Amino acid sequence: MVAQVDARGEGAANALGPGKYRWVVVALLFAAMVINYIDRQMIGVLKPGYLQPEFGWSERDYANIVTWFQAAYALSYLVFGRVVDRIGAKWGLGIAFTLWTVAHILHAGARNLAHFVMVRVLLGIGEGGGFPASIKAVTEWFPKRERALATGIFNAGTNIGAIVTPLLVPFIVVDLAMGWRASFVIVGVATLLWLPAWWLLYSQPHGNKRVSAQELALIESDPPDSAQRMPLSAVFRMRQTWAYAAGKFLIDPVWWMFLFWLPDFLSRTRGLDLRSFGLPIVAVYLASDVGSIAGGWLSSRLLSRGWSLAKARKTAMFVCALCALPVMFAAKVSGLWQAVGIICLATAAHQGFSANLYTLPGDVFPRSAVATVIGIGGMLGGVGGMLFAQYVGAVLQTVGDYTPIFMVCGCVYLLALLVVHWLARDYSPVDAGGIKP
Repeated sequence: MVAQVDARGEGAANALGPGKYRWVVVALLFAAMVINYIDRQMIGVLKPGYLQPEFGWSERDYANIVTWFQAAYALSYLVFGRVVDRIGAKWGLGIAFTLWTVAHILHAGARNLAHFVMVRVLLGIGEGGGFPASIKAVTEWFPKRERALATGIFNAGTNIGAIVTPLLVPFIVVDLAMGWRASFVIVGVATLLWLPAWWLLYSQPHGNKRVSAQELALIESDPPDSAQRMPLSAVFRMRQTWAYAAGKFLIDPVWWMFLFWLPDFLSRTRGLDLRSFGLPIVAVYLASDVGSIAGGWLSSRLLSRGWSLAKARKTAMFVCALCALPVMFAAKVSGLWQAVGIICLATAAHQGFSANLYTLPGDVFPRSAVATVIGIGGMLGGVGGMLFAQYVGAVLQTVGDYTPIFMVCGCVYLLALLVVHWLARDYSPVDAGGIKP
């Protein structure tokens, strides 16, 4: 036994100490999400002052660009979910990252609306693989009691990406005077450095020399999954699948709206521009980071106190849903920082709710089906985002007011929790045949 521990602990004798390598995996996923959201958000940051004036986009034109991205993202999410369950997280995330980075660089050559639609479709195809592969990696590397926290931490990378973007883009476009096209090339080429790091550092925990025997025992401390692969038909029959998917359908559009329209909201209602809306956006996504980690921490803390899995997750989601309600008034308050503060609370609530919702597939499904369920939910989230993008575009084109949009954003979290509770009253695990044991 001593010899076995020494052999398995060989790679663990690093700066992190024994038993911590799973957090290196989280750090890699965190970095991937930072890059993912920089690539995704740059079009929204550049829209008010550069892209819309240069290409003459109407609000409906921009909504259509967003819709096409989300359509590709939704379909890719579903396909990648099943593919990742077959080829694993390492290959799945590596392929997805390569696709979305190439698409990001190709934005530099777009000359008209149709070109932007095409490159956004390719970007959506690549980015659709990011979350299924990342959640798959978390289920491979973490026991259930740590998954919400691990998910919250890597999901916080999305907010860091959203923070970096409004700071990085003005520096490249304005301070360095390189123009918006160069910004896509520079960011895309620089972020390619992540790919070799992922390839060298990621593998399955079993057999990884960097993982100590103690850490492996922790990772594998949950009851073992069935070796049988869960049929797709069985996945579709499960109420838990639709609990997760319906939740994503309802809440994802809110996040998309903030991602693609927050710079426009600040420009349209507060008169801010590429240089001046950076600080409010940074504040919003810093708050989102806090919410992402706090939401995961809360349910993990309740679990450690002996709460059931279902009660801990749903209590955390309920707290987050209540915190989202004030966003209904964000467009009506008089001060800039009053509005920003309300939006900060809403985006933090979204990320805390999302961190717990993301754990549902890993909580109840065998590892062989987790990415498939994530893919189904992501597809419906993308469909919801497409529909909401058209609603946002229509409201802004005709009414010119964000209030009807924010009213929807404030209400959907309580509705999502009701649907999740109805479809998944408990978090009983299913076996590979789709039957509760």
